[in-house]
Amino acid sequence: MQKKDKSDYMILAVSHALDLLEQFHGEGTPELGVTELAKRLKLHKNNVFRLLATLEARGYVEQNRITGNYRLGLKTLEIRQTMIRQMALLPYAKPVLEELVRECDETAYVCVLKENLSTYLYGVESRATVRVVSRLGSRLPAYCTSAGKVLLASLPEAELGRYLKRTELVPFTPNTITDGNRLREHLKEIAAAGYAIDNEELELGVRGVAAPVLDYRAVAVGSVIISGPAMRLSDERISAELIPMAQKAAETVSVKLGYAGAPID
Repeated sequence: MQKKDKSDYMILAVSHALDLLEQFHGEGTPELGVTELAKRLKLHKNNVFRLLATLEARGYVEQNRITGNYRLGLKTLEIRQTMIRQMALLPYAKPVLEELVRECDETAYVCVLKENLSTYLYGVESRATVRVVSRLGSRLPAYCTSAGKVLLASLPEAELGRYLKRTELVPFTPNTITDGNRLREHLKEIAAAGYAIDNEELELGVRGVAAPVLDYRAVAVGSVIISGPAMRLSDERISAELIPMAQKAAETVSVKLGYAGAPID
């Protein structure tokens, strides 16, 4: 039996809805009325109105109550930003991490929170002879890494509560926080400070500092981490040098993702 072409499975109403959305693409068409859309789509005005009503109910278009015309809704922006986060985080982060490593000569990563684990997407290693073993591609417990803690600190209270309820806080070193209430308070401090420090909580001899990467909604979607041997990452160096570097790098990536915070110096 001959295999059908995918076009044979097209749903006409969905196709018309997408055609309608595409009419708002391009310069000079921020708003369109029912009559104009019906003319462009060669559809009856009643059909166009029903399409608009459906799309408006789902947030894909919105009506200007003064003119009666329609424009793209916030849902289309959300989808666009999701695409940007998925497709552009790494391309934007790579040159930032490379510059960061040139400045501090420690290993740097970009990380996301996936299935409650710190997932290291990309890293640039230090040129130093003594450096930490690469975590690139690793998925590590979030509660005992700077990368994970700074992302946990950004979670809504209900979501954080669910995380703590289903996560066993296993001690990896004597510095690992294994008490849920203590961890919750620690995360509040991280949220207020805008950075997190791994004080040899996952692995003895390894420290790190992380800052959140924010999207256009100011929601943390990833983190930038500087990691290195504890003998080089003293409290003084972390405070004076590495925290500002990590925060600046994270903010640089954030702005490229649409974050409208303070400009980078």
